[in-house]
Amino acid sequence: MTFTAPIIDDITQPALAARLQHLLDNKTKPLGSLGQIERLAQRMGLILGTEAPVLREPQLVVFAGDHGLAARGVSAYPSDVTWQMVENFLAGGAAVSVLARQHGIGLTVVDCGVRHDFAPRPGLVIAKLGPGTADALEGPAMTSEQCQAALANGAALVKELPGNALLLGEMGIGNTSAASLLMSRLTGLDIADCTGAGTGLDASAVQRKIGILRAVLERHAQAQAPLDALAALGGFEIATMVGAVLQAAAERRVIVVDGFIATSAVLVASHLQPAVLQRCVYAHRSGERGHALMLAHLKAEPLLDLGLRLGEGSGAALAWPLLQSACAILREMASFESAGVSRQEASAAAQAAVR
Repeated sequence: MTFTAPIIDDITQPALAARLQHLLDNKTKPLGSLGQIERLAQRMGLILGTEAPVLREPQLVVFAGDHGLAARGVSAYPSDVTWQMVENFLAGGAAVSVLARQHGIGLTVVDCGVRHDFAPRPGLVIAKLGPGTADALEGPAMTSEQCQAALANGAALVKELPGNALLLGEMGIGNTSAASLLMSRLTGLDIADCTGAGTGLDASAVQRKIGILRAVLERHAQAQAPLDALAALGGFEIATMVGAVLQAAAERRVIVVDGFIATSAVLVASHLQPAVLQRCVYAHRSGERGHALMLAHLKAEPLLDLGLRLGEGSGAALAWPLLQSACAILREMASFESAGVSRQEASAAAQAAVR
């Protein structure tokens, strides 16, 4: 199976951007007083191509997969937690399940390559490429064919989803290691700057993790191109997410990026199609060590900074109401003219006349 990345057009629209800014500047408030919400509102308008954006049927997808590298102790939790948490998502008991219910967000879990066989049920998509990736210290995490299939699976999944917003989530013991590896390879940053505690490693274990990841990068020194790096360094769930991001961007959906692992998928996708970044909203700055640096590399402005490092899409779900509010501000907030409210400059001029 060969995946061909869709062409993603540049959506820079100076005329629409100017109209959106004019609308925001003329709302009944001091200029710029809604801060980042105003910038978010403009981004919503530009992504959806309208001065009155409406978010419809948001879909949060949790991409799940296991990692062969986890056997080397790069996580504080055993690999079985991956499939156990998938069951928890489907049963409605995980944090992201609660938040998706609270905010009316559709939730889908995708088995991209979990080391467990799940019974079919609503809300679960089976797109398994194997029982987890191979150990990247011994060879490529996945074959190029598996990587291509993962990208195609992610694109096919998005084509079937309703709505105009995709929220990214993931689950996979060991996937902070894969994200750190991809970040280091694609940004040129040292692996030590890209690696954190993940699920809760102590300081000595983090140093050991860095050593393992450095050896993996040396083992795959020739894998420099984005898809070569993705196949070598892994993540069935990350590769499937990359395909989903590319398709969502091609369909001009709003892409709500969760934390460190989800951002690594966007990083890969942006190396294939740079205009992907125009469709992205970054939910939060994770407590994971490398995330702030990755966001800085992407020139991304996260909405929240709460020390989150759970993953699952929990940060994306928490940020979702801010996107709804930004759209509502554009559509529903009165202008000075419509509300009959005096402007700041008019008031200043009146005071000057009295003096």
